[in-house]
Amino acid sequence: MSSAPPTSPLRRWLPVAAVLAAAGFVWLMATIGRRLAEGGTVLHLLGGYVLRGGWDVVLTPRVLLPAAVALAGVLWGPALAARVRFGALLAGSAVASGGWAVALALSSGWHRLPEPLAVRYEYPHDVPRVGSIGEFLSTFTASVPADSADPWTTHVAGHPPGALLSFVLLDRLGLDGLGWDAALCIVGGALAVPAVLLTVRAVADEARARVVAPFLVLAPIALWVATSADSLFAGVAAWGVAGLATAATAGPGWRRDVRALVGGLLLGLALFLSFGLTALGLVALVVVLVHRCELGWGGVVRVLGVGTAGVVLVVVAYAVGGYWWLDGFHAAGDRVRSGPSYANRPLGFFLFANLAAAALALGPAAIAGLASLRRHRLALLPLAALVGILASDATGLVRGETERIWLPFYVWVLTATAFLPARRRRLWLALGAVLAIGIEVTVRTEW
Repeated sequence: MSSAPPTSPLRRWLPVAAVLAAAGFVWLMATIGRRLAEGGTVLHLLGGYVLRGGWDVVLTPRVLLPAAVALAGVLWGPALAARVRFGALLAGSAVASGGWAVALALSSGWHRLPEPLAVRYEYPHDVPRVGSIGEFLSTFTASVPADSADPWTTHVAGHPPGALLSFVLLDRLGLDGLGWDAALCIVGGALAVPAVLLTVRAVADEARARVVAPFLVLAPIALWVATSADSLFAGVAAWGVAGLATAATAGPGWRRDVRALVGGLLLGLALFLSFGLTALGLVALVVVLVHRCELGWGGVVRVLGVGTAGVVLVVVAYAVGGYWWLDGFHAAGDRVRSGPSYANRPLGFFLFANLAAAALALGPAAIAGLASLRRHRLALLPLAALVGILASDATGLVRGETERIWLPFYVWVLTATAFLPARRRRLWLALGAVLAIGIEVTVRTEW
């Protein structure tokens, strides 16, 4: 990164240039996608060319709700984030994030909250199939192949059993129905925000965490927090990373070990929610390694070792139950590759269209933040998340729908907003909120 002073012309205009370049890239990929579709290529994006969802403007008075939330967030969010007690900021940011996601969804009607989970491809569809948990785990992989006697539905088959098990356990707690399922996703996604803020404070300082808070709340990713299951995955993984980050800053002793163990357990659970979360490993390493000078290599090894023990405990628990992660990973990969939505989607296009969808989900503030990065250890956090995104993209298994699939990575990329110049932060915050409302009004997204 350049060592030019913040007031240099390059520093001043690079974020603007980056956002304009990203907008041009999105337009280019949408144009290519449209031409591919007109030529007979089936993109499986429900009429869309980058995002999954066709162009269909629905503008009603209900849009005033997210507009009001966005206006309040832009006008008062940064000041509140800077002044309130940090504990209140953590709780308030989660509530505000969930409220923003719900407000966006409700602009298209009340049905938009449970509707995404009602289709036969989603997890709630297979909840009634699960009887004994032990039998479910031991026979799960056998039902992953599409040609098995009784295959799981698409999303269940493409993930480890923990994803479906989350909805099964919710049902068995008596919280059955799509409304509760939607609430689980929204709450999970909203709780990712305080986890990220705690991590930013641990890696850098409280001041930067306070800067990031409004951007995490009002980012366009909220469109897929209500209600895709990937937002739940993001919340679990974020708290796992936060556990390791806060362990690295805790004093030596049992408190450090407990936090590291809890972080490892949560990261272990995340591995059984989505196979793709393995690419978050670099983020988990970074939040500990940045404290090498304070901890020494012995302390780093201890935190990572205890965290690893937590992950191993989860892996062993699932193995004892009858499910082996590696077998499930290979079976899920075969299921994905055997489906028409994979075979028909051109890899060359989606390697880039995936990133265009990511740019829309992250919004202009994150892009500008990445262009504003400086030599600081906090910069390693969004960069590590970007490496995870690029690694996921390079596998070729992810072809479309990355606006939701990469939610667990986006919350970390958004930490780049800590580097935005103070005088332009409110502008970038407003542009992100406007983009989110614009997508909600003009694109019939599936989630």
